Amino acid sequence: MKFKISLLAAVICAAAGHVTAQTQERQLDEVTVTAQKQEENQQEVPVSISSLTEKEIRQFRLWNNRDLSALFPNFYAAHSGDGRTVNSIRGIATTSYDPAVATYIDGVIQFDLDTYINPLLDVERIEVLRGPQGTLYGRNAMGGVINIITKKPSNETKGFFGFDFGNYKLGRYSVGVQTPLIKDKLFLGVSGLYETHGGFFTNEFTGGSFDRRNTFLGNYNLRYLASNKWSMSLNVKNNNNRNQGAFPLAGSISQALDNPFVLNQDSPARMRDDVFNASLSVDYTGEKINFSSQTAYQENYRIYEGDLDGDFSPLDIVTIFNDYGREWNRVSVWTQEMKISSVKNPESKFSWLTGVFGFIQDEPVKQATNFGADGALFGAPVNASSILTNIGNNRGFAWFGSATYQLTDRFDVNLGMRYDVERRELRGFGEFQAQGMPDPIVVQPEISASANFSAFSPKAIMSYRLNQEQMLFASFARGFRAGGLTPISSNPSESPLQPFDPEFSNNFEVGMKNDFLDNTLRWNVSAFFTTVDNIQVPQLVLPDAIVITRNEGQLTSKGLESELTALIGNNFTLGWNAGITDARFTTLDLAAGEGNVDYSGNRQLFTPNFTSLALAQYQKVLNSEKEISLLLRAEWQYIGETFFDLPNTLSQDPYQLVNARIGLNVKNVELGFWMRNITNTRYVAYAYNFGAAHLGEPATFGLSGRLNF
Repeated sequence: MKFKISLLAAVICAAAGHVTAQTQERQLDEVTVTAQKQEENQQEVPVSISSLTEKEIRQFRLWNNRDLSALFPNFYAAHSGDGRTVNSIRGIATTSYDPAVATYIDGVIQFDLDTYINPLLDVERIEVLRGPQGTLYGRNAMGGVINIITKKPSNETKGFFGFDFGNYKLGRYSVGVQTPLIKDKLFLGVSGLYETHGGFFTNEFTGGSFDRRNTFLGNYNLRYLASNKWSMSLNVKNNNNRNQGAFPLAGSISQALDNPFVLNQDSPARMRDDVFNASLSVDYTGEKINFSSQTAYQENYRIYEGDLDGDFSPLDIVTIFNDYGREWNRVSVWTQEMKISSVKNPESKFSWLTGVFGFIQDEPVKQATNFGADGALFGAPVNASSILTNIGNNRGFAWFGSATYQLTDRFDVNLGMRYDVERRELRGFGEFQAQGMPDPIVVQPEISASANFSAFSPKAIMSYRLNQEQMLFASFARGFRAGGLTPISSNPSESPLQPFDPEFSNNFEVGMKNDFLDNTLRWNVSAFFTTVDNIQVPQLVLPDAIVITRNEGQLTSKGLESELTALIGNNFTLGWNAGITDARFTTLDLAAGEGNVDYSGNRQLFTPNFTSLALAQYQKVLNSEKEISLLLRAEWQYIGETFFDLPNTLSQDPYQLVNARIGLNVKNVELGFWMRNITNTRYVAYAYNFGAAHLGEPATFGLSGRLNF
């Protein structure tokens, strides 16, 4: 692998060196990121970080967080079709409702998979930090952080209107405007997105489409400049999803691949998924210190209107019902962060940042498992329901700090630490209701439990600048994923309300960032070694569809990463991102039957052993006076073998995806024809540990247009 990377770099260096003598004016842009919660040049941040600009987001045709899969080294996004995205970075994978990769949108942590906004709208920049980021970002940033920044309104009035049409009855419409309400004082930004889709899957039971869906996302931003030092920003987002078949799952991987995009479910309930996210930020920019405060509220109301098929078959065995009114299944969380940092001063060798973070989360969950007429075939009661109620209340507080000292003109040392404390409370009870009963009877009396957790997350980074274009860095960082309590289930063998401990990771990393040939070639490389203790192993308990989590062992993950971008002459851009991950359980002893089975040495879930993205882009100005330009772009993705269960019996073989785009820009108008998965590759995007599988998207194509004003 090292030989391949070095060979490609040598070839591109030779090509770039041949043309840069004639075209010195074209260079790679300097990218500003906020990875360390302050604005910095990406190439000067001693962290493995990738970013995409607004233009690159449109060129990649990124509409959703899951579209980021494999765009960056060792980054993988899986989804089961229900709107949630499961992210994995460097073998640290989200396997429960508490993510292992934290996602921030405009500084607000998307607290868990329930309050997560997936669609992308009016985005200015996306940053992906790889490796533990717990010191500055806290809980559930063990694998890394996805940082999404949307556009902010200013004194300039501008806007856009966009449309996208494609096969499978795709229609997508977006509009946005930013304008000053009071010049130099008050600014407003509003954008909206509406998308409809006919669905990829056919349901044999009904003979019609299975997963028809529509989505609305609104983003509203009000900024106020109280003075040249004080500013306030109110940001509100609402995401409303409706899906006529939320779980397009085949019974097994072989069924999904042998009869692609065909299902047979007798009860595809309509999913209603409403997410609300609001934040108020106050910022002070002084001569010596900066201060910021952000108060945020998130809410998710997710129900199935009707009975949801729980056995994914035409038989009336199990359905799930959770529509008990808005007081149930409406998860909410308040977060508050305040931080103070020094103002960067070229004459000072010392800079620092410190802050506090707190949250309050409420999770009232009520769900019924209904056994139908065919339940007797599997030993279940007929026409009866098991109703489970789990009410969670969680609290947490953290202090964090980071400081950088410049030992010499070239050598910097950064030290940081964070201390988190959390308290989790859960109470619940179980009921049973047979057909004809006027009211359910209590079979599991109400019980309650609580658990307290704490975590210390230090980090240390050393960086050395060889010159203005090259930097070496080495780091150690500790990350953690929060602990919790197992919910009540109907399975008598599962002890309810049992605590499970946080996961802890130790990550060691070395890397080098390089700009060559007058900033026409950029090559960043890194190597990492990570150990994880107290691995949280979630198991989906059927038929309740409840996740039971236990601490079951240790994991080791190691690998290499490379990101290469080259400008060839005035018109060509070449890029290649690649990552190798070897993530294996060093100890994993799971219950099976009457004994335990040792799965030590097995591979981690949702972690391809190799990811690669190669792209070639040709962009040429056809008429400079009329501002007409042509864009030709091709992308090739390779995703290595991926496992979906701990015994490593459910897997997806390596596969490749080919995408392309042809675009024509005329002044403020952009037109593009895009094709994704051109070869119509069949692959499994997600599989549950009990075997049900969801296919990735087939070949799609469409036309996009955008008017900027």
